[in-house]
Amino acid sequence: MRTRFIALAAVLTMALAGCSGEATDPKQPLGQPKAGVLRVLAGSELADMQPILDEAAKATGVQVKFTFSGTLEGAQTVVDGKADSAYDAIWFSSNRYLTLLPGGAKKLGTQTKIMSSPVVLGLPNSVLQQLGWQDGKVTWSQIAEAAGQHRFTYGMTDPSASNSGFSALVGVAAALAGSGSALTADQITAITPQLKQFFAAQTLSAGSSGWLTDAYQKRASGADPGPKVDGLINYESVLLGLQGLTVIHPSDGVVTADYPLTLLAAANSDARDSFQRLTDHLRTPDVQRQIMATTHRRPIAPQVPLAKEFTDASPVELPFPGTEQAVDTLVSAYFDKIRRPSRTVYVLDTSGSMEGDRLAGLKAALIGLTGVDNSLVGRYRQFHAREQVTLLPFSGAPAAPVTITVDPADRQPALDQIKRTADGLVADGDTAIFTSLETAYQLLAQQSDSDPDRFTSIVLMTDGENTSGVGLDDFKRFVGTVPDRLRGTPVFPVLFGEGSQDDMTAIATATGGKVFDGRSQSLADVFKDIRGYQ
Repeated sequence: MRTRFIALAAVLTMALAGCSGEATDPKQPLGQPKAGVLRVLAGSELADMQPILDEAAKATGVQVKFTFSGTLEGAQTVVDGKADSAYDAIWFSSNRYLTLLPGGAKKLGTQTKIMSSPVVLGLPNSVLQQLGWQDGKVTWSQIAEAAGQHRFTYGMTDPSASNSGFSALVGVAAALAGSGSALTADQITAITPQLKQFFAAQTLSAGSSGWLTDAYQKRASGADPGPKVDGLINYESVLLGLQGLTVIHPSDGVVTADYPLTLLAAANSDARDSFQRLTDHLRTPDVQRQIMATTHRRPIAPQVPLAKEFTDASPVELPFPGTEQAVDTLVSAYFDKIRRPSRTVYVLDTSGSMEGDRLAGLKAALIGLTGVDNSLVGRYRQFHAREQVTLLPFSGAPAAPVTITVDPADRQPALDQIKRTADGLVADGDTAIFTSLETAYQLLAQQSDSDPDRFTSIVLMTDGENTSGVGLDDFKRFVGTVPDRLRGTPVFPVLFGEGSQDDMTAIATATGGKVFDGRSQSLADVFKDIRGYQ
């Protein structure tokens, strides 16, 4: 099919959400500074603070307008200076990593901790009994040993996309290093075998804590076709909100999110006044109790006693790495050496309607994952060592697939091949979406016969509706017939151009995936977002 192409403007990768009862347009900036309004760049998990902020607006006259962002994206925005005029404050689960970046600390003004939540492990009582951990007294080393023996499974967020996964990785590494001091880059090689043990039990990944929790619950209820996952590594606050999980605080320590609401150094005097009034209000005993009851996060105010649901009153706090190099080495090792490698089939629409800027955007998105993006986010979202990538172009029928595995000893040949393949894509013909998806599953089945121990996923990028081959209902029936080892292999459709939102949603629902919106941001940004779920 051919349709007239309407240029899509690349905008911020963060979705906007309004608090204090006022919705905001995600395609519009927050506007100029305004007395009584605090423009805050924040982690998406803080959406649950909206009812409390609504009440705070009535009490203080300060309205919070949120822009939600991933932790790394937010850090990049601050360090690059792009936050200076766009926001008055930031509010992420931690500022530790940001302050390690060159120039990061100078961008920050007053920091006021509002609440806290350690990153811990949650498992059902039945699993704890099998493991002999009923008393809750267990170390990260013991957890790693049991994980390496595949005695339980768990889900965790991607450390490059979500602070809960990042904190878990840092905490486990610090505990296994056992030095009692900040983890160094030199120590990571020594503990890599134990870390590989620990992450051998991870069977579910996600780019956000919220999606991870939803996916876990859907698998537990049977709404998601994937195999059930025993437990989760996540914020204590998230785990306390789930039924059937017991929170385990490893005795050798945790990394805690302390949620500092932080004024930017560039903020004007009106913003400083609003910030002070708001933080003073949020730290009052009554509001601290409300935060604890509503969000399951721990109060900062010492005069507010912990609720009974917090079974460990004061878990040991593990040291955070002291240098950016240590963090970079750890996260890079996680992807390149430690966790199970990934296998992805990219199902790419090259029908006639993709001709021109659309195909150019698709090529740029793929090439952007080959290491040409040197931004903070780009470094961690590129194709990793050991990763297996299959590019499956399609128009009226699937074309010949190209499968590339990134050699840890020499990545460049594989990355160059991906670039050449992307550059060679040509637009022409009809659109066989569902036949091509079935082909992708068949390819994964063949690949997993000889190499099964990988995270598997499918990315679908199409700008139109299905015009050739089998239909949606046929595809749904097909998904029910795939081998057990591929049950739960998610499809991540990208909504783009004239693509059918209903069809993309149905594909994601049938496979346990997630729809990504490519209509309001560049495909390059969308593809980087998807990386957090692979």
